[in-house]
Amino acid sequence: MERLERYILPSDALETDLIYPDSAGFDEPDCPDQLCMMCQCDMHKDIKLELSPHPHSMRKVVNIVIAVEKLKHIKKMSSGKFCEDALLNIILENVIEERLVKPLNATQTYCKTSRTLQCSVCDKYKKTLVQSNKPTNKDLHLKAVTLSAGTIQYKVQFSMSPYVSSDPQNNGQPVCLGISNSNLYIACTQSGGSPPVLLLKEVSGPLNTITAGDPNGYDSLLFFRKETGTDYNTFESVKYPGWFISTAFDDWKRVEMSQVPTDRTTDFTLED
Repeated sequence: MERLERYILPSDALETDLIYPDSAGFDEPDCPDQLCMMCQCDMHKDIKLELSPHPHSMRKVVNIVIAVEKLKHIKKMSSGKFCEDALLNIILENVIEERLVKPLNATQTYCKTSRTLQCSVCDKYKKTLVQSNKPTNKDLHLKAVTLSAGTIQYKVQFSMSPYVSSDPQNNGQPVCLGISNSNLYIACTQSGGSPPVLLLKEVSGPLNTITAGDPNGYDSLLFFRKETGTDYNTFESVKYPGWFISTAFDDWKRVEMSQVPTDRTTDFTLED
């Protein structure tokens, strides 16, 4: 890139000032406060200009012109120094631009809050989520059942933990649903090209921070909880957007993941 450098001496600046006097015939100081004038910067040093062949935006050109015009109207003191505050104000007003820079491809992070809600989960047909009676080691899952007074002990109690996202969205509150007094969590997982499925996953250790693409698959434990209406909640998988926890109309059917619209229900209430 070609670049032309020129050094302007203080005498050049004074000569320019004489060519462009203000309307009153003399310059007024931009900072008349005597205390302010005590803070000064030495302007005896050369000013270095760099000319670049690259085009600038009109806004940048206007800013430069404004800055130069204001510099011409700063009164030079007998000591050859200029008011520091006035010079700083010119730079802040016309040169420095604030920009919000976001990192590219930043990994989404979810941090656990200190709050935990103890609750049971029922669908809108009053069926309660219970753990399967005969689970295998590879197929831990939930079913939805209408419980009577004599079977209420089969109701699963959940510990619902809210999380805070590093890049909040409007999808709802990120939460994890773990079975109380156990190391089992509801998870939405996928194998190969098959649709996502819901199962119970064993987790060892705390889940204070979960990152997208977690090597242990802990991001499959996160769901966006969103309130619909006054009583109902939906739970959408964070890892697989568009897939919701759902139940069938009939009893003893497995709790699954479904896309909406569906003939299954995705609306749930949280019971104390």
